[in-house]
Amino acid sequence: MITLRSDEEIEIIRANGQVLGKTHAEVAKLIRPGITTKELDTVAQTFIKDNGGIPSFLGFNNGTATRFPGALCISVNEVVVHGFPTSYELKEGDIISVDCGVFRNGYHADSAYTYPVGEVALGVRKLLMRTKESLYVGTAKAIDGNRIGDIGYAIQSYTEHFGYTVVRELVGHGVGQSLHEEPQVPNYGKRGQGVKLKEGMVLAIEPMINFGKKGVIQERDGWTIRTSDRKPSAHFEHTVAVRKGKVDTLTTFEYIEAVTAGTSMEIELSAAAAA
Repeated sequence: MITLRSDEEIEIIRANGQVLGKTHAEVAKLIRPGITTKELDTVAQTFIKDNGGIPSFLGFNNGTATRFPGALCISVNEVVVHGFPTSYELKEGDIISVDCGVFRNGYHADSAYTYPVGEVALGVRKLLMRTKESLYVGTAKAIDGNRIGDIGYAIQSYTEHFGYTVVRELVGHGVGQSLHEEPQVPNYGKRGQGVKLKEGMVLAIEPMINFGKKGVIQERDGWTIRTSDRKPSAHFEHTVAVRKGKVDTLTTFEYIEAVTAGTSMEIELSAAAAA
């Protein structure tokens, strides 16, 4: 069942999106060669709890024997999503996807961002830049009267134009009182098909785009999903509310971009755009 949210509910999710954006920024400050992904997770957990929230992912049950062990899904290089925070030390040239959720006042907000670590190969920088651009191409279609297929088509056509591939097994979703709600929001599709979008729907739109083949493999831990060819994958996500005439983005990258402005991270991505 798809639930339409009131303006009051949407404002709660927006407020949670602010906490979530600031959480991402606290993590972004620390991303560098030598730091462990577990250290990043500890910072996120502390910040969320200090701001009256609960990490949405911590202890989440996906039906396997293992509940998710962190506040962050931390996915490095060929890992698409759902990577565990561990003692792995980030290395120069890595990319790291950080996916996080915040639960406060009865509602979740969900967003993700992929970062370069130090100097990253030009082709991979372009993958990050274009995946992020595809997020905005997709969210622009999240307006009353459109259909789910319009979102997926926009993301798919944009990224495939550059030779990338779209993961099929993993999709965006509704979000609200539960972390994962109806409807599913694939990053591929056909225009004019699928569920009709109505004002008050709240959706997590999250392109997961591979540098190589679209196939993925789930690791034995029951969570970690990587590319089948072990080539890099990028992931960006916003939570949005469907409105009439325009999208209403409830999460924010503003705080991340304030941290990365003028840093090597921003310079690397700017160089990718110019190349």
